[in-house]
Amino acid sequence: MSLAVRVIPCLDVDAGRVVKGVHFENLRDAGDPVELAGEYFRQGADELTFLDVTASSSHRQTMIDVVSRTAEQVFIPMTVGGGVRTPEDVDSLLRCGADKVGVNTAAINDPTLISRVAERFGNQVLVLSVDARRERGEQHTQSGFEVTTMGGRKSTGIDAIWWAKRAEELGAGEILLNSMDADGTQEGFDLDMIRAVRREVKIPIIASGGAGKASDFPPAIAAGADAVLAASIFHYGKVTIGEVKQALKAAGYTVRL
Repeated sequence: MSLAVRVIPCLDVDAGRVVKGVHFENLRDAGDPVELAGEYFRQGADELTFLDVTASSSHRQTMIDVVSRTAEQVFIPMTVGGGVRTPEDVDSLLRCGADKVGVNTAAINDPTLISRVAERFGNQVLVLSVDARRERGEQHTQSGFEVTTMGGRKSTGIDAIWWAKRAEELGAGEILLNSMDADGTQEGFDLDMIRAVRREVKIPIIASGGAGKASDFPPAIAAGADAVLAASIFHYGKVTIGEVKQALKAAGYTVRL
C-alpha cells in the first residue's frame, strides 16, 4: 500500500500573528496562529508548518509560546522553522512541542549544521527549507534553479538541485521545496523544479509555492512530491483541506480522509 499524501497548511508567523503576502512582500494579517491551527486540525490536516518570518531573537519566545499552546490542542506533527541557527535552537523547539524543525539560511552558511542536528536528534527531525527560483541576471547554475535567502530577495549563486542532494547526504530527512517565483501567486506549483529535485534525492519532498485551487495539488504529486503545502488559499477560505484531499483521491492518490 502506498504512503498517504500529506496535506500541510503553512502558517507564517510575525510577532504572534499569521501573515501572508506575495513573494513574501506586502504581508497582511491572516489570523491567530493557534486558532487557525485548531481549525486545520479539525479539517483533517496531516501536519502543520510554522515559519517565523521575522526570525529574530526578539520573536523567538513568541514562537515558542505559539508552538506550546498549539501542541496542547492539536495532535498532528508540527514543523517549526525560521531563525534556527544551532542544535540548541532545535532542542528548545522540540521541548516546546515541535516534532520537526526547519533550517534554511543557517545551513547555507554552515552546512555542518545539518549533520550536527541529524546526529543529535535523528534525520526525521531535520527539514531543509529550500527557497529556490529560476535563475536570473548574472547567475548561472547547472540546473537553472538557484537557492535564495531573505524571502527570495538575496541570491546565493548556489544550485538548488545540487544543494538538495548535498543536504540529503549530510542527513536532512525532508526537503521543503518552495518556489519563490510561484509563492503567493496562486498559479500552480513549479512542476519542473519538483521533477528536477526528485531525480536527485530519495528523501521526501514537500512541494510549496503557487497553489491556487484544489486541482493544482495532484500535478505536484505526479511530478514527484510526497506532500503538498499551502498557506493563503487555506487562510482565506478559498480551498479547504478536505477539498484538496478529495482532488488527490480522485486523481488516484492515497490520502487520510
